[in-house]
Amino acid sequence: MTAPPRSAVLAMVAGAALISTTGIFVKWAQVAPSVSAFYRMAFGGGMLLLMLLAQRRWQGVNRRDVLWMLFPAVAFAVDLVLWHRCIRDVGPGLATLLGNFQVFVMALAGVWFYREKLGWRFAAGLALAFAGLWLLVGRNWGAFDAQYRLGVWFGILTGVAYAIYMLSFRHAQKEKLRREPAVLLCLNSLLCAGVLALIVGIEGGSFAIPDSQSLLALLGLAFFGQVLGWLLIVRAMPQLPASLVGLLLLLQPGLSFVLDVILFGRPTVGMDWLGLVASLAGIFLAGAFSSVRKSDEAVAK
Repeated sequence: MTAPPRSAVLAMVAGAALISTTGIFVKWAQVAPSVSAFYRMAFGGGMLLLMLLAQRRWQGVNRRDVLWMLFPAVAFAVDLVLWHRCIRDVGPGLATLLGNFQVFVMALAGVWFYREKLGWRFAAGLALAFAGLWLLVGRNWGAFDAQYRLGVWFGILTGVAYAIYMLSFRHAQKEKLRREPAVLLCLNSLLCAGVLALIVGIEGGSFAIPDSQSLLALLGLAFFGQVLGWLLIVRAMPQLPASLVGLLLLLQPGLSFVLDVILFGRPTVGMDWLGLVASLAGIFLAGAFSSVRKSDEAVAK
């Protein structure tokens, strides 16, 4: 059995580590959730466009491309609005973990759309993941205030919205559009920024960036989360077994949780760490063997 290329493994680890910082940057930005989501996509899309133009890889887009990417852009905008609210209410560590519960929605979508069968691994993973979630939030549910409980629901719903985004993006990419992935990601990012701008306007929010810390946090969010981390992951994935991809991508929620504890002093006891490990194990068990997202899809946010 051939060992996976070391460079691909290192790239995957680096990409997952970089993406684990996205929730931290959202917290540091200190702007409204929809506003930080807008700047993530606007700055990230702009950075990708400049990179593609500099490398002469920008292929141009037409009306058909825009129409097919519009639904994934709306789905991702909804996902980010929910997720950034979840970060505000429960912290980046738990919010990132909750977002990764989308693997269960993706697996169920495989049953619905592709007539796939779910085996014992999915059932065991689902049970393990929700047992871990109960240890993290369920056992003290009554002690949390209403805003925290709402944040947990935002996190669960973001997994649904993200799964819809992934499925629609995948369908457009594989069935309708023949563009380089980076071009589609750039187009999707810019369209998503447009949708988020409308949401900010409807909410009556302000696009003002309060200070240099917020600006640097928003630029970091875009560069590490939307550009560099993603590019490392998509280049490494084709060279690695799907099960190893799933395992390495779990560094993202795990590191995000640890960073939340270190940087923001998240109160954490032994049962919380046990819940984190159980949830990550359940996500891996259910997701690593799901053919809906083989080696060409990522769970990372």
